[in-house]
Amino acid sequence: MFQLTPTVRNLLIANVVFFLLANTLPGGLGLLALYPVGSEFFQPWQFLTYMFMHGGIGHIFSNMFGLMVFGPLLEQRWGGQRFLIFWLVCGLGSGMLYSGLRYYEINKMRQNIEAFQQDPSDLHLQDFADEHAKQYNPGAFDAVVRQLHATPDDSGLVQGILNSMQELYNRSLNMPMVGASGALFGVLFAFAYLFPNTTLFIFPLPVPIKAKYLVPLYGLYELYSGVNQTPGDNVAHFAHVAGLLVGFVLVMLWERNRKQFY
Repeated sequence: MFQLTPTVRNLLIANVVFFLLANTLPGGLGLLALYPVGSEFFQPWQFLTYMFMHGGIGHIFSNMFGLMVFGPLLEQRWGGQRFLIFWLVCGLGSGMLYSGLRYYEINKMRQNIEAFQQDPSDLHLQDFADEHAKQYNPGAFDAVVRQLHATPDDSGLVQGILNSMQELYNRSLNMPMVGASGALFGVLFAFAYLFPNTTLFIFPLPVPIKAKYLVPLYGLYELYSGVNQTPGDNVAHFAHVAGLLVGFVLVMLWERNRKQFY
């Protein structure tokens, strides 16, 4: 079914080995996941290692399936060494860009907590809830906002709110990212650029679609999902978009003289 090229095969094996080790060794391989900058668990090597880690069978299957489908033609076009560089750079770039966004978000959360500490008002609490709580549990602070509005001098209530804020902050600061999706989205862009007229059959779409239409639509979907992230959605949609952007830059540099597309 798949004509695996050497580098694609080696990447596939490496990801499967890391997945098995992470799920069988005592303690797993947790420090290879990418923690937010500022977390006590963050290490620079995680920008590389996180892309070999996955959150479950479905996660690794979807990423490796995409690698097997789209990777071989690119490796045949570029050669194994260049394809490997492309894969790794897209993964590294995706992780770094997303980490920058997470650093901004977590720093803003810290600032909002400090603002509430200085002025424990229902307005500051509502700002915090609107900006930082919707992803996890929308409406979680609604009742306490009303209660704080009614009893602003309740020191016990204020301390409880601060404890909840800090708990949410710690959760965000120590939530790692894993997966090769950023690298894969770079590959998707490269495939759509070099082989735009290739017809693809993608579930659950009822009709075949050309690569040059599928990938832009997929990118827009990821952008929309990142902006309007639903509660319980733990997918790093902006990391996917970052992988597309890094792939775009590399392909534009490498293929700037290309005049023939398939």
